[in-house]
Amino acid sequence: MYPKPIQQLLELFAQFPTIGPRTAGRMVFYLLKSKGNSFDEFVGALKDLREQVKLCAFCFNPFAKENGEATLCAICADTRRDHSLLCVVEKEEDLATLEQTKTFQGLYFILGGTVGNLRKEDLQNLRTEELKGRIEHPETFGIQASFQEIILALNPTTEGEATTLYLQRFLEPLHIKTTRLGRGLPIGGEVEYADEETLRQALEGRK
Repeated sequence: MYPKPIQQLLELFAQFPTIGPRTAGRMVFYLLKSKGNSFDEFVGALKDLREQVKLCAFCFNPFAKENGEATLCAICADTRRDHSLLCVVEKEEDLATLEQTKTFQGLYFILGGTVGNLRKEDLQNLRTEELKGRIEHPETFGIQASFQEIILALNPTTEGEATTLYLQRFLEPLHIKTTRLGRGLPIGGEVEYADEETLRQALEGRK
């Protein structure tokens, strides 16, 4: 129906989370109608994303390659943080939202998703072995830490609850205190969209 370049972009945009065919179409035709330098700026931003951003060796949080030799993000590299606490979140947006509360001063780990049912193929998409490695041997990843508490700050959705229960069992052999956010977050809500006061109460009420 459309020329190949348009169809190709439609298919690419439709692969984005929460983006359906209609929204993908609006995005493509917006770019097609862009005036001035808008299109070039968009392309340039994508190029910069690929060339200037890398993932933290410890927590997987993206950060700018301002120092080509740096392997840790600003949070993990901050020696003033509490290196006895590790907060596990689902995605990057959750980390950023929690950090904005200025309540939690420990380190983070981005799990990379959740699972609705504990099928083997679904669990393989989670960074569970990476999490275990960072808890047991943080020095391997450039962190001097001795974790005394692991906070499972996953969204209180069906998938988040299932993943939290799985992680509790997975981490049990490590014999480290494992807590979860308090019930300041409503069932079905998401960390990314919670206000700062709700997150602050959730952190303080973890159990």
